[in-house]
Amino acid sequence: MPFVNIRITKDGVTAEQKQKLITGVTDLLVEVLDKNPATTFVIIDEVETDNWGIGGESVTEIRKR
Repeated sequence: MPFVNIRITKDGVTAEQKQKLITGVTDLLVEVLDKNPATTFVIIDEVETDNWGIGGESVTEIRKR
């Protein structure tokens, strides 16, 4: 029973793009690990850019440049 958690910054990712991620990750686990898609869980967490840091700075601050 695979569980995959994808975390992305919250910047307007569409429902269609999220569906493609869910389908693609599920298909990859089926293909590579022979997992059952019915018991494969994919969760997408969207994180505010204020709450995502890289190199000691928030993504919000980095994107202001």
